[in-house]
Amino acid sequence: MTELSPPATLNPARYHLPEGRKAGKIRSGSRANFGTEVRIVDAEDVEVPHGVVGEIAVRGPNVMLGYRNKPDLTAEALRGGWMHTGDGAYMDDDGFIFIVDRMKDMIITGGENVYSAEVENALSQHAAVTMCAVIGIPSQDWGETGHAVVVCKAGASATPKEIIAHGRTLIAGYKCSRSVEFRDALRLFGASKILMTTFRKPFWDGQERQIA
Repeated sequence: MTELSPPATLNPARYHLPEGRKAGKIRSGSRANFGTEVRIVDAEDVEVPHGVVGEIAVRGPNVMLGYRNKPDLTAEALRGGWMHTGDGAYMDDDGFIFIVDRMKDMIITGGENVYSAEVENALSQHAAVTMCAVIGIPSQDWGETGHAVVVCKAGASATPKEIIAHGRTLIAGYKCSRSVEFRDALRLFGASKILMTTFRKPFWDGQERQIA
């Protein structure tokens, strides 16, 4: 990320070779780069055990000094001298981090944490889907439920029921989206990222509390 000018992690070359790939590190977000410290912390900035999901925090000479003319945002991001990236991940016993989602994109449904990236990965495997985004929307019963916004491939089609049923074949039922809408395209910004806030806004406007 640009706040880290820009790399914080590095995956050693041996893990890119055929033998190294067997270790499963190639799909990770790598481990701390030279001169950089990386840890996974909870909401209280306490480092969590290996295998537990938290937020990636980075410290080192590569970390920015702050956001221009934004002291409040700078103070929030650089709490305790660590850059809080906003990315949710867990660390394995070898120090490799595995990113699961943006923390703000996490869905809390019935007290369970659901990572939208996992649901999106499942739905994107449907033969008709070319792109999708999953957000949390208000639910009186569950706090939030997953809502999928789907773009189908040219000439292909699917129903909400088919999309939901497909997801259930790949991930746990409580993680699956409860509703689906189809669009012709998804708005992207910056580095070809989906602008999730545009999808959330219509659902959360006027709500007293937004859970995620």
